[in-house]
Amino acid sequence: MSRGAGRATALARVLPSFLIVGAQRCGTTSLYRALSAHPLLLKPVRHKGVHYFDVAYGRGLPWYQGHFPLRAAAARLARRHGTAARAFESSPYYLFHPLAGERIAVDLPGVKLVVLVRDPVERACSAHAHELARGFETEACFERAVDLEPDRLTGAEESLRAGPDAVHHAHRHHAYLARGRYADQLDRLEPLFGRERMLVLDSHAFFADPERVYDRVLEFLGVPHLGYPVFERHNGRGRPAPLPCAVRRRLRDGFEADDLRLTRWLGGEPSWRR
Repeated sequence: MSRGAGRATALARVLPSFLIVGAQRCGTTSLYRALSAHPLLLKPVRHKGVHYFDVAYGRGLPWYQGHFPLRAAAARLARRHGTAARAFESSPYYLFHPLAGERIAVDLPGVKLVVLVRDPVERACSAHAHELARGFETEACFERAVDLEPDRLTGAEESLRAGPDAVHHAHRHHAYLARGRYADQLDRLEPLFGRERMLVLDSHAFFADPERVYDRVLEFLGVPHLGYPVFERHNGRGRPAPLPCAVRRRLRDGFEADDLRLTRWLGGEPSWRR
């Protein structure tokens, strides 16, 4: 009923000014919760990730707009604080989905993107534990799941281009290494949005010094500072078994070239490479 009401009043609702687009298991929920505490940053009225531009694009823009607060509520906040309120959402599959960027650029002209990245080996291990716990992964051994990844993803992008409702289970849930090749994904988005509308953050820095990173995000968004929220870690997940050193070293070596390409996005070497 609430979704039906949202669709019926879609034109009276705001659209997002910025999106947290990924990467998965990189602190997106923690940043989302921190930003949601800002009185001028308006989250979706029902849940964190709408996942419109990846798995629900066939539902249409009114369905998407129906997830956000009413313009009247945003206008009241603007009058109270003397500056515009901004809606946003966080769907970490947007970064990796091959069509999400193009769809966002068409439907949300001028939108800004926030991306978090972390050690891709740690991200892969965390993602495997996460998918295993949610029942989307049946292979309990991380090393075996990584070995299966190329075959699982074969033809995935072609399948996703079949139509606006196309989904691919393995592309969404089993791309443990592919999702950690962040530079490829950022390079795909840059021609669509421009470097000035993309903010890439090292999630290790966010958790080590959240106030400084939070300040950077507000500056990027052009939102006034109205105090700090309580910073907490969300969606942490324990691993079924420790990763053997030899496997970690092999995976780390495999990501070296990709990690170095992040330097221009982060303004320096990624923290996990120092």
